[in-house]
Amino acid sequence: MIYFPRGVVMAGKKTKTKSIGILTSGGDCPGLNAAIRSVAKTALHEYGMKVIGILDGFRGLVENRTVLMDDKMVSGILTEGGTILGSSRDKPHKMPMGGKKRDMTDVAVENVRRMQIDCLVCLGGGGTQKNAYHLHKKGKIDVLTLPKTIDNDVAETNVTFGFDTALGIATEAIDRLHTTATSHHRIIVCEIMGHRAGWLALGAGIAGGADVILIPEIPYDNAKIAEHLMDRRRSGKRFSIIAVAEGALSKEEDSKNNDPKAPREDLITQKVEKAPDGTEYHLVQETRASKLARDLQRITGIDARVTSLGHVQRGGTPSATDRLLCTRLGTAAARALAEGTYNVMIAVKRGTCVPVPIEKVAGKMKLVPLDHTWIQAARLVGTCLGD
Repeated sequence: MIYFPRGVVMAGKKTKTKSIGILTSGGDCPGLNAAIRSVAKTALHEYGMKVIGILDGFRGLVENRTVLMDDKMVSGILTEGGTILGSSRDKPHKMPMGGKKRDMTDVAVENVRRMQIDCLVCLGGGGTQKNAYHLHKKGKIDVLTLPKTIDNDVAETNVTFGFDTALGIATEAIDRLHTTATSHHRIIVCEIMGHRAGWLALGAGIAGGADVILIPEIPYDNAKIAEHLMDRRRSGKRFSIIAVAEGALSKEEDSKNNDPKAPREDLITQKVEKAPDGTEYHLVQETRASKLARDLQRITGIDARVTSLGHVQRGGTPSATDRLLCTRLGTAAARALAEGTYNVMIAVKRGTCVPVPIEKVAGKMKLVPLDHTWIQAARLVGTCLGD
């Protein structure tokens, strides 16, 4: 391995981009370090670009917290989870500052220009795509993005990095739940991430052999689920596994959800009481998965338990598939930068990494089509989808 002194880059091929900034934004995700490494190594070695790491996402850009990246900094991070640059969910135009949310777009843009960054490379999911596009439109700066999220819901790409790793983790969890469900003849509800899109719950549910899979795209009926569970019990199958996306809604909840853009995570059962002075106290806050388990236990008489995988799904070392994907996406991004191709997201289409105009991505979401082959396969093997 050849190391270059900090701040010194190797002379590379001809490039239209001399200096890039790179940041990671949104939730942490397996593969972020692999993608950072791929972009930086290719930019440094192949094209001789200057690479500036921006710490903690768009907040670091606003607060001018950066580090000059070299080969040594990105060496050995391929297998590491998380992000060496840090991340945050702060938006440039709605950033908490001094107890208030302020529009810091101008500050972010000025910092990009002051650092003489030719293109800002942003690694993130749907929110990051929107924020990058906002900076481009409002500040007239050039951006390039990579699609990251375990939810696999970024538009205009077949797959996002982080999804494969999370899929493996969730599948393994369902595998393990089979043993305790079998031993105690229980219903076990496994809550899997996915507020709007059901890719993760659907994929893990199929791969893990879940008996019921509930996703946001298909509102479910408790009676239909209970009927399926009782049919299993009558046929001698004395346990059942339910894989449920955290944003899945019952038909009743779906009919009351007048605002389709309202955060699904806020749609939870809760009991509110008021003190004598009028102060509200939230005494009980129950997730949908917990309520589902309670309702099914009441209807069927079968003991039910809930397991929420939570942030376990987005942690740890990335899978081989995600490492390979991140390396391909990162090298494709560096090539696009060298060619002066800006204001795009590097997407995966038909197995190839291609640039897609970011305006086609920002503000859009890739949901599971109701005629998708995964849904068809689930139904054919007898899986109940709640409808």
